[in-house]
Amino acid sequence: MARPREFDESAAVESAMHAFWAHGYEATSTQDLCDATGLGRSSVYNTFTSKKALFERSLTHYTDSQLTARQALLEGPGTAAERLTALLTTTIDSELERNRRGCLVVNTLAELGMPDDGIGAALRSDTERNLAMLTECAREGVLDGSLRSGRDPADVAQFVLNTVTGLKVMSRRDTSREAMYAVADLALSAVVA
Repeated sequence: MARPREFDESAAVESAMHAFWAHGYEATSTQDLCDATGLGRSSVYNTFTSKKALFERSLTHYTDSQLTARQALLEGPGTAAERLTALLTTTIDSELERNRRGCLVVNTLAELGMPDDGIGAALRSDTERNLAMLTECAREGVLDGSLRSGRDPADVAQFVLNTVTGLKVMSRRDTSREAMYAVADLALSAVVA
C-alpha cells in the first residue's frame, strides 16, 4: 500500500515557483527545488515526475494568480482609462516591491523563447487570456469615451501588454521609478482620449 503524501502539494508548487522565478529554469537545480520545497529528491520526482513538469505547474500557478489580479483591475470600477492607469501603476509598484525580479513569464520568454511543449502552451495561454481582457477593456474605453476611438481594440491590447512587459524588463535593469512612470504616462497618452 502506498504511503499517503505528508505535504501540501500546492505549497510545494508555490515554493518551487519562487525558486524558478529567482534563478530561471536552467539555473534552478533539483537541489534548489528540494531546498525550496523542503522535499527530498524522491518526493519531488514521485510527485512531479521531472523538473520540467514541476516548472510547468509552477508557471501555470504563476500565470493563474497574475491573471486573477489583473482581471480584478481590468474588470473593476471606473472608466477603461482609469483601469489601464491602475494596471500600469500597479505593475510598476509591484515590480519595485518584489525587489525587481521581473515577471516569471517575461523571464521565461527571455530564457527559453516559445518552446513547442507544455511550457510554450502555458506562455501562449497566458498571452491569449491577457489580450482578451485588454481587448475587452479597450472596447469599453471607446464606448465610455475614455479611450481614443478609431483604433482597433486588439491593437490597443497588444500595445498595453507590450508596455507592461517593457516595464517589467525596465525593472530588471534597475531603472528608476520616475523613468518607469514616465514610460507609463507616454503609453497612456497614446490611448487615452
